Amino acid sequence: MPERRFSFIGVTTGKSAIMRVFPAWAEHLGLGSVVMRGYDLPIHAETARYREVVTALRDDPLDVGGLVTTHKIDLFAACRDLFDYVDPYAELCGEVSSLSKRDGLFRAHAKDPISSGRSFDDFVKQGCWSESGADALLFGAGGSNLAITIHLMTVREPSDRPRRIVVVNRSPGRLESMRAVHEQLDSGVKVEYVHNADPLENDRLMASLPVGSLVVNGTGMGKDSPGSPITDDALFPEQGLVWELNYRGELDFLHQARRQEQARGLVVEDGWRYFIHGWTSVIEEVFDVAITPDVLDGLSEIASGYR
Repeated sequence: MPERRFSFIGVTTGKSAIMRVFPAWAEHLGLGSVVMRGYDLPIHAETARYREVVTALRDDPLDVGGLVTTHKIDLFAACRDLFDYVDPYAELCGEVSSLSKRDGLFRAHAKDPISSGRSFDDFVKQGCWSESGADALLFGAGGSNLAITIHLMTVREPSDRPRRIVVVNRSPGRLESMRAVHEQLDSGVKVEYVHNADPLENDRLMASLPVGSLVVNGTGMGKDSPGSPITDDALFPEQGLVWELNYRGELDFLHQARRQEQARGLVVEDGWRYFIHGWTSVIEEVFDVAITPDVLDGLSEIASGYR
């Protein structure tokens, strides 16, 4: 029987741990004969290139579907008409992270609101916001941070939500797109949208946060592009929660937080758990398998050997 393919659309797919992890996961889950194929596209690729890749995936009977990272918003905008089914989160967020085929339909799902929520709840205890009354500062207005804001604004009880969310992005377009999504939500959380590319201004924004606030790097800086959204002189909030969404690369932001971890009483998380939840949520959809908490623990243990 010809080998089936599971596609991965990203920027530097060959450097991802999933290329080593997926064969072991496929064997553990009994997925049969399937290999992973990576598509490396530049950030903000041409519309024609997105359509070429997605059309090839759709029309190849041996390609079972795929995961999209980095390009989630741009790819969805370029290829919306190619999908037979778009799930509610994809419609709300204007992005796609999971491409799958079922019952003759080519389907688009946005899994980030689910996977980011699961990851967030793994490291931020219930009741955190009701106890601290703190804020959340998110660098980047891409798909991952959009998903995190949706979780922060809607999933937990109103008393257990941030007092204020501040989102910073280098281009205004993504901020306006995020604002349009937030306006559709029934949430009492105040959101401020800051158009800024100056790390010194980001330092000032972070310095103004209350004790216990959350800071997230969702810019891709430190993996897909060099650097960090803040300078080395930036001060993280006392007893703050710091989430670097990347798990590989130079990880400048993560190292900046680690250096202050003890002195500032920080809880610092990298993107590894997000990586696990992100991939397993798509695998569930593409291969129509149930990944229970016990199965997830087994897959996480397997993946840790390849980190």
